[in-house]
Amino acid sequence: MAPHGSEEDPLGQWQWGWTRRELLNYVYVGGFACVRAKQEEDPRPPEDPANPYGFLRFPTAYMPELDSLASKVRGDVRRACCVVSGGVYENVLFFPVVQLLKDRYPGVLIDVVASARGKQVYEMCKNVRYANVYDPDDEWPEPAEYTHQLGVMKVLRYDPVDQVGRDRARAVPLHVIGAREGRIRPPNVNGAGAGLFLTEMFKPPTTNLSDGGYYMYQEMLEWLGRPAKGVPQQPIPPLRVSISKKLRAIVEDKYSRAGVEKSKYVVVHGIESDSVANMKSRGDDDCLLPLEQWAEIAKEISSGGNGLRPLFVMPHEKHREEIEDIVGKETSYLFITTPGQLTCLINDSAGVVATNTAAVQLANARDKPCVALFSSKEKARVFLPYAEEKRSCTIVASTTGKLGDIDIEAVKNAVKDFQPAPSFALAQQ
Repeated sequence: MAPHGSEEDPLGQWQWGWTRRELLNYVYVGGFACVRAKQEEDPRPPEDPANPYGFLRFPTAYMPELDSLASKVRGDVRRACCVVSGGVYENVLFFPVVQLLKDRYPGVLIDVVASARGKQVYEMCKNVRYANVYDPDDEWPEPAEYTHQLGVMKVLRYDPVDQVGRDRARAVPLHVIGAREGRIRPPNVNGAGAGLFLTEMFKPPTTNLSDGGYYMYQEMLEWLGRPAKGVPQQPIPPLRVSISKKLRAIVEDKYSRAGVEKSKYVVVHGIESDSVANMKSRGDDDCLLPLEQWAEIAKEISSGGNGLRPLFVMPHEKHREEIEDIVGKETSYLFITTPGQLTCLINDSAGVVATNTAAVQLANARDKPCVALFSSKEKARVFLPYAEEKRSCTIVASTTGKLGDIDIEAVKNAVKDFQPAPSFALAQQ
């Protein structure tokens, strides 16, 4: 046996000063050291102590990612992170931003950080790799949770970080994690000083970002799609959502048990409720209608003579008895709280009648006939600016500025246009 520390004993030499690179060239098989057929090299260049700038003298346990200078000059984006504030409605309207990033930077990996409700939306977005739960709107986050999220974002080494936040406390983490670029929209006065940590900052006209409606991210979209370095202006993509076959099968089983058939029911969404699953926008507080008024609309749908039935979507189980007492015991209803299942339900329906909730945007994203109820014409123009171009979307607005005063007769006339899908269309689907 070779003496300890001799040339035939690499373990001994390692104890006497072998480097990690030299040790990687050996493996131990049955107690004997063998030279590997393929040598593994340390990806880091050698240190240069003579360099006056301290080239590659990094602190202990800190391993930076190495990239070519050409990638930096070209402005390549390989991994992007989007921190989105708000609930279901705000995250659904963020889909065009994700699509624009994918079109502008082919091959980019996009991750999203959103609230627990907002994260559910991204099961309908095929361009998002990971969706992490962290509430950007939490004023006093738990220190452990806050530092853990920073660590996760730092390890993944994002190139740009697009954050929709509210103050400079949302901008500092972008600087801490070492993102190459940071963009944020602070909608209030607490955003003073956030620009020191960012490469670009946008300011909405009001303190509530959701007041911008469908175009709440317009400034960010225009900046991301700007022409630069020989790349032409990137067109803003429309709102589109995708659903999986597995999710469609689950929802089809649900509404079949509720007593309705595919393409022979009308989704009713927006009943008055204090549940967080109502999917309303933060920019429209008056967007839910009492069940008494929904009962009149549902009666008109079922008495149309075309075989359609109303299907109520409950945001909470407590509304089950209310629907049976006010609308009728034979009324069909479903308890659905996730936007993915709601989209599948809308996709298999003959149409949607809803107030200003996420159901309106999802119906238009899937090109389904929709009757949208708004408290005013101004709100309708802000949240559905494309309604005039789409003939399938009908808007009924209140003249008093209150949704409760909406003309029910006008809504009844609008829902008469719903027709069940023909048999050959069902066979194609």
